[in-house]
Order: sequence, then C-alpha cells, then structure tokens
Amino acid sequence: GKGRVRPEWTLLFWTSLAVVVPVIITLWCSAQRSKRKTHMKDFFRKSKHGWHYTDLFNKPTYCCVCNQHILQGAFCDCCGVCADEQCLRRADRSLQCKEIMAPCSPDGAMEHRWVRGNVPLASYCAVCKQQCGTQPKLCDFRCVWCQTTVHDDCMDSLTDGDQCELGEFHNLIIPPHYLYRVNKLRRRQPEEYSKLASSCGSGWTPVLVLANTRSGNNMGKVLLGEFRTVLNPVQVFDLSELTPSKALQLCTLLPPGSVRVLVCGGDGTVGWVLDAIDTMKLKGQDQFMPRVTILPLGTGNDLSNTLGWGAGYAGEIPVEQVLRNILDAEVVKMDRWKVQVASKGLYFRKPKVLSMNNYFSVGPDALMALNFHAHREKTPSFFSSRIINKLELDGERVALPSLEGIIVCNIGYWGGGCRLWEGMGDEPCPPTRLDDGLLEVVGVFGSFHCAQIQVKLANPVRLGQAHTVRLVLKSSKMPMQVDGEPWAQGPCTITITHKTQALMLYHSAEQTDDDDDEESSASETESPTPHDSPRPPGPASARA
Repeated sequence: GKGRVRPEWTLLFWTSLAVVVPVIITLWCSAQRSKRKTHMKDFFRKSKHGWHYTDLFNKPTYCCVCNQHILQGAFCDCCGVCADEQCLRRADRSLQCKEIMAPCSPDGAMEHRWVRGNVPLASYCAVCKQQCGTQPKLCDFRCVWCQTTVHDDCMDSLTDGDQCELGEFHNLIIPPHYLYRVNKLRRRQPEEYSKLASSCGSGWTPVLVLANTRSGNNMGKVLLGEFRTVLNPVQVFDLSELTPSKALQLCTLLPPGSVRVLVCGGDGTVGWVLDAIDTMKLKGQDQFMPRVTILPLGTGNDLSNTLGWGAGYAGEIPVEQVLRNILDAEVVKMDRWKVQVASKGLYFRKPKVLSMNNYFSVGPDALMALNFHAHREKTPSFFSSRIINKLELDGERVALPSLEGIIVCNIGYWGGGCRLWEGMGDEPCPPTRLDDGLLEVVGVFGSFHCAQIQVKLANPVRLGQAHTVRLVLKSSKMPMQVDGEPWAQGPCTITITHKTQALMLYHSAEQTDDDDDEESSASETESPTPHDSPRPPGPASARA
C-alpha cells in the first residue's frame, strides 16, 4: 500500500511546485518592479532634470555617460540628455540641465549650452552645413537654447563660439538672464521690466504654454516636453499640477502687454484660462493681461476653429511651426458673456452664474451633451413644444414658433465645426463679429433638425441678434449647457448679459484641408463670414 501512495504524493508535490514557484517569482518580480518604479519616481521628483523613463526611443539613442546604445533608460525633455538605467544617477550628478535663471557674461552675451549626441534628425552643422548625427554613435553637439547643431570636428572652427542668440524663437523665449535680473530688482515695477526687456530685443513677446494633459489622449504630455525643449522650461505649465491663476502670475514679472499664452486643450480649458485672466483684472493687474491663443486638443474646439487654429491638433505639424504661427498671428477682441440661471421659487438662493465664450443652449442640443436619451424614453413630455415659455431680445418679446430648443451663440462655429448662424448659406443673414457685443439667437425644431443643420441640409430658425437675452422656462426638467458643460435644470429664468472682452490671437493663414477650401470658397460667394475674419469693415450689426 505504501508503494502505491508515494508516486501520487510525488506527483502532487511536483505539480504544486510547478504552480506555486512561477506565482512566487511573478509576485516577487512585480514587487521589485513596483519598488523600482517608486524609487525612480522619487529620484525623478528630486532631480533638476525633467527625466522621462522609456524602453522605446523613437530613434537610435546613445547614453551621454557611457556612449552605449540605450534600450532602457531615460531622457530629459528640457535639455535632451539621455542615459541608460545604470548611468542615470551619474548623468543626473555630472550633466547640467537648462538653467531657467542665470546671469549673462559681463559684456551682456549669453554662452551656448552644448549637449553632446542624439541631435535631431535632419539637422545641419552651423559651420560646414553638412548633416549632423549621421554616425551610429554618440556624436555632434546641440545648443539647448538656440538649437544650433555642430559636428564634433567643427567645434574648434565655430565663430563666436561662446555667443548664443536663442535662435529662431528668441522673441518668444524668456532668457535666463532676464529672470536673473528681475530677481535682483529692488523695486518690482512695470517700467523696470520694460527697461530690462530692452536687452531681449525689440519685438520680444514671450509666450507661456499652459497644457491640459487630460485633453486629447496623451498629446498634452508630449507637447509639454516638446515645448520645454524649445523654450525656457519656466514658461511651460502642466495644468494638472498648477492652476491657470498661479501659472499666469508669471505675466506680472514680464513687460505689460507683451505676453502671449498658448492654451493646449479643449474649449473648456480655454474657458478656465480666460476666467483666470478675469481674476487678474479683479486684482488690478489689467496691464499684465496676456493675449490668448489655442492649440486644440480633443474634440469640439469650436472656439479654436472660429479663431483660425483648426478643430483639433494631433501632431501633424511640429511645435516649431505652431510657434511660427503664433509669431504671425494678429490680436482680436472677443466678447465674453455672463449667464445667470435663477431657479423658480428659490428667490432666497443666489442664482447660478456662469461665464460663456461659445454658446448657451437649452433643448435637444444640450440633450446630446447630457446623454439624456434614456430619460427621454421614460418621459416623452420631456420635450414639449412649450419648453420655452418666453424669449426676450434686448427687452422685446419675440414670437416663437413651435420650437424644442434655443441656441445662443457668440462665435461662428457650433456643434464641432458647423456654422450655425449661416446654416446652408443659401439666404442672406446679418453679419456677425466676435467683438460687436451681440449674440446670435436661433431656434431648432428637434434633434433631427439639429442633425440636418450640421450637415447643411437645413437652416436654423434665426430669431435675431441682441445685446441681452432673457429666457423663461417652465418645464419641470430640461437639459441645458454652457460651452459644452451640461446639466439638468428645473423651471427658471436665464439672463445672458455682456461680461467683458478677452484679447485673443487670430490665425489668418489659409486652411489646407480640401473640404474647408470648398466650404470657404462657397461661403465667400454666398455671404461674408466675419467670424472667420474678426475685423469686418462695417459697424456692429443691429438686431435682426
């Protein structure tokens, strides 16, 4: 009996061992990986470099310490230093990063800051004009400020080798010597900043980059790194770590009226930044207010489209081209509006107050945003034709047809790229402007009508233009939205009044998309689209 039992026990033992050992090894490896990740995170946090760990470099990359090809390691998105995992701590100690604040030499010149190896693809030597980085090893140099590249062998022949003029984007970069001098000032006054700015050259309009890393997949994080490489890292802010209000305080250390802010994100992020600029006004910092431009991430982006920056960025043009476009952009004013929602019967409670840049809507358009479809099936009366009890434009009551929704627009685009006020473009309509203090008010018969308008098969019901809009809604529950932020609202009175004007940057370059070309040529022949050109010739248009 004993002889028969032994093989079974042996089998059980080896089977258990075969199952348990891999599990133990997997758990141990996982714990080690987690431990390593924690150590690495802690190390990166304390470092002066902007390290990013990766095991997938987008081109052959060599360690700046041991010169070997890197498979797993990290790169600094500020200065471009690369190191494999074993050399990382040594690289951190021995290789200096971009200094955000530093004195210049006594003669006022700024020295190049060279980093060896891993130069950008298709870069050319400043001395011999031949391509750099062609050898499969750590070779050639790049200046982290002006992006000049030079061969190892040409370094000795470099004329003015110790002078860096910050390169193509010198008008957008905050030089480290400027911040050093500001830090030394006893009196921090706007006129002092203007004096210091003279050392940065005429036409200096520094740009601050505010990126929402939650917008548009991972594009926000990628952009942060790319802008840190080209600009001073102090100019680049991650809005998941710092609020716009805090980021914009840098404007108060720069010459008044000189700063441009690039918002990388959706229309919601732009609204957040514009609200922070309004807060600057309340603090008496009007003179430091920046001009705002947009790099649209994610979907929607109707404001960006209206200002000529497109409906969405997915890396199709390099950040250098984005900066060139900012240098060429023109300043325009854009109306901003205050939306007050006073709920019926709650007179003792303060009305809900929101800022509006794009549009306000009640009805099927807002329903899409709120995803109320299930609710609609349960309660068919959700959309009765009498949802809007009363509409007043500039105090005058407007007779309403049997509508399911009202949309109040400040900008030319709506619903992710549709020109709502123009509709099909087959009938004349009053011109619109971003800065005329007027809102365009339209009605829709239902969600099917909304869809028809979006594909240019129908016109909206144009109700008029007005400086103030007042809506009385008596339905029990209805969907409502301001700039894509939806909510369900009970009976209420909505009042929309002018709040302020924001300074925006308008990109007037021709669109490259074939559809947009057809659309713009069609609109040119049918009716002017001043939202695409916020500087129309005539005076502000009157109410329809």
